[in-house]
Amino acid sequence: MKSFQDYLNEAEHAAENPVVGDLFDIELSPTEIIESEVIDITEDGIVLQITESVLSLLESYASAYNDVNRQTSTDNDDNDFKVREAEYQGRQVPLGKPMKGDVKKSKVYVRNPKTGKVIKVNFGQKGMKIKKSNPGRRKNFRARHNCANPGPRTKARYWSCRAW
Repeated sequence: MKSFQDYLNEAEHAAENPVVGDLFDIELSPTEIIESEVIDITEDGIVLQITESVLSLLESYASAYNDVNRQTSTDNDDNDFKVREAEYQGRQVPLGKPMKGDVKKSKVYVRNPKTGKVIKVNFGQKGMKIKKSNPGRRKNFRARHNCANPGPRTKARYWSCRAW
């Protein structure tokens, strides 16, 4: 009988070494996931099968992402890679990057889609350690917090579930 660690090792190996016929999940947002099949592996990379409706959806997400990057990037930044930043209470903060918290264990800055304003989401209990390497604890935490449906990015439960 295989152990849980054996299954994790197999999954990691399969993710690093895809073969023709494997399925990939492309996460566009917390609620939208596209499943795509590997149809070829070339020297340049992996070729995925994508339908036209999915392709148009990906293009709309890419254009929206580029619009956000253009608005938040600085003029003197010549790099191709731009960190998404926004202003929160008069200072520049990175969006969507969890960090050590001041009030709680962790915090993250996100843009509220309803208002368009940047908010700070505090989550986690200070002094407690995450022991997600223990499968029983991980399973119980995820069940207790309904991590199958974590809710919007503006809530602490979403970020706690991502950490677990």
